[in-house]
Amino acid sequence: MKDTFEKWTAASTEEILIVVMSAAVIYFVILAYTRMTGLRSFSKMSASDFAMTIAVGSLFASTISSPTPTLSLGIVSLSCLFAGQWALALLRRRFGWFNRLIDNEPLLLMAGGQMIDENLRKANVTREDVYGKLREANAFNRNQILAVVFETTGDISVLHSTLEDAEIDREFVQGVIDHQRLFMDR
Repeated sequence: MKDTFEKWTAASTEEILIVVMSAAVIYFVILAYTRMTGLRSFSKMSASDFAMTIAVGSLFASTISSPTPTLSLGIVSLSCLFAGQWALALLRRRFGWFNRLIDNEPLLLMAGGQMIDENLRKANVTREDVYGKLREANAFNRNQILAVVFETTGDISVLHSTLEDAEIDREFVQGVIDHQRLFMDR
C-alpha cells in the first residue's frame, strides 16, 4: 500500500523541473500563437472556437504533465490547432456558405413575452432554462421582454427594456431563425 501511495504522490526533482520548464515553454508558445492569430482563438463565438479552447487546454495539460506528447510534439500540435483555427476564421470571413456550414444559427426562443415552444424543442431548452436567464438579466415581467435568443455559442441572450416604446433594431436579429416574428405587428 505504501509503495502505491508513493508512486501516486512522489515526483523526482528532475520530473518537477521538466514539468516547470514544459509549462513555461508551452505557455509562452500559446501566448505567441495567440498574438499571431488573434484573440478569436479563445473566443466563445462558435462551436469551433469552443473546440479550439478545449483542445488547447487539453494539449497544454498533457504536454506539461506527461512525457507524451513530447515538448516538441506539443508545440507542433499547438501550431496545427492555431493554424486550423486561423484557416477556419479566414474561410468564414470569405465565404458565407462556409460560415453557415460550420456554425449553428441563432434561434429565437421568445418574441416579446411569448415563448416559442417549437424553437425551445429545437434548441433542447426548457422554459425553466429561459426563466433562469430572464432572472439573470433582471427582467421583471413579460412586458419587458423584447426577445430571447439562443446564440450560436449555446448562450441565451435576453433583450429587454422598461421603456414601453422600445424596439429592436432589425439588423441586430437579422441572422436569427424566426426573427420575423418580432416584427409581425408592425
